[in-house]
Amino acid sequence: MADVRPDPDPADDPVPAEADRLTRVFGSRQFFRLWIVQVTSATGDWLGFSAIIVLAARVGGSAGVGAGAVSLVLAARIVPGFLFGPLAGVLVDRWDRKRVMIACDLGRATVVALLPFVRGLGGLVLASLALEALTLLWSPAKEASVPKLVPASHLASANSLSLLAAYGTFPFAALLFAILAGVSSWLGGLGVSHSLSLDQMALAFYVDSLTFVASAALVSRLDIGGRRVSAHADASDLRRRATRALHEVREGWHYIFINHTVRAVNLGLAMALIGGGMLIPLGAVYSTDVLHAGAAGYGVFTTALGFGVALGALGVALLQRRLPMERVFTTCLLLAGSLLFVAASAGTLGVATVAVGLMGVAVGPVYVSGFVLLQQEVADDLRGRVFSSLNLLVRSCVLLSMVLGPLVAALLGGLSQGWLGGSVEVLGVEVGLPGVRLALWLAALIIVGAGVVALHSVRAGQRSRAFHARRHPSPLPSTRLGPPRGELGA
Repeated sequence: MADVRPDPDPADDPVPAEADRLTRVFGSRQFFRLWIVQVTSATGDWLGFSAIIVLAARVGGSAGVGAGAVSLVLAARIVPGFLFGPLAGVLVDRWDRKRVMIACDLGRATVVALLPFVRGLGGLVLASLALEALTLLWSPAKEASVPKLVPASHLASANSLSLLAAYGTFPFAALLFAILAGVSSWLGGLGVSHSLSLDQMALAFYVDSLTFVASAALVSRLDIGGRRVSAHADASDLRRRATRALHEVREGWHYIFINHTVRAVNLGLAMALIGGGMLIPLGAVYSTDVLHAGAAGYGVFTTALGFGVALGALGVALLQRRLPMERVFTTCLLLAGSLLFVAASAGTLGVATVAVGLMGVAVGPVYVSGFVLLQQEVADDLRGRVFSSLNLLVRSCVLLSMVLGPLVAALLGGLSQGWLGGSVEVLGVEVGLPGVRLALWLAALIIVGAGVVALHSVRAGQRSRAFHARRHPSPLPSTRLGPPRGELGA
């Protein structure tokens, strides 16, 4: 039987008013250390990602399949999520999370350190699969640990800071990758680079490996509780554990659909990503073919979106005590879809950029409030499975949208040209209807639909809680829906 530690209620330990500035911002010194871990790990991830792309192009170029090699390596970072993602959540819920994070960091450090010696495409694909499998364990372990490190009143700030760590480190990693090129040239002038194979790509991998080692060292100092199971088992016990693991996978997915709040977040984010993901392959086409702004216009889009997301996440963090997170989640989904519709309807780069920037302001709170709701609603012994399921939904929907986006744009463009001549007249103004605009309009409607679905699920949950409150007026020990704690590992 698993040793289930009690899940302390972070709300019982609020941040005192006289706490130091670090604690007031991060919620606790323990979470500050975890945030440094995230910054370190994310910087290494982005740095290693750039180096892997360079290595894939180099290996594939020697085989005459450069572009195909890059696509194959990127696909290798997606496939494990479908095969290993559900099981990863079960393992995270059953194992000690600190040990999981340390082992994954050290495993990733080892794999990355060996990449400079890879000479074939097969080895690079295997390394990418291993890195992604380890990340699939590390990420839900980290997300499930956050509520143990900060008071409930600081969960919004914690998730905003996590978002900043995950994506705000990309420019720094890109700058570091460029600096490593200069370091490699300097070492080459000393005759060291060639003899030790210390080119820009190899240096990036070695630095990436060191970031994972540093992350493991920092995690070892964190006070993260987790479930533990015995590592010793005989042959007859292995089959029972395997059966129980499959049962727990099903139990995790079942919980997502019986808990109204968890269902609202997962379905809302999944549908929103199907729509929002289309902006990735279609944004450059829209900037070039519709707005005639070229690649520079697409760069302006992405910059505005990034600053908007950061501003929106910061706003939720600052106003978290005054904001009902369920309402923030659903309202911002509706706003994000509406603003994407405006951006796709724009005829100038300026209007489109403002709309995309405001869309980012709405997207940031969707991410932050969604994670806060999951961390508050889900019991500790289910949290790993819920977050791993969310990761699987995110990967599936982003991949689906990136594949379908260009196909939908081509189909709608053909229909528009055949039926309407590619444009319509509205109030005396001719409005062009290229396929990319119609596809983005469809994407916007999907995001709005995600907001409607999430709102319906949230209201159903509110009605259910009100009904149970009338039937059972005495306060209950927990408002969470699902199996009682400790039942899963029995």
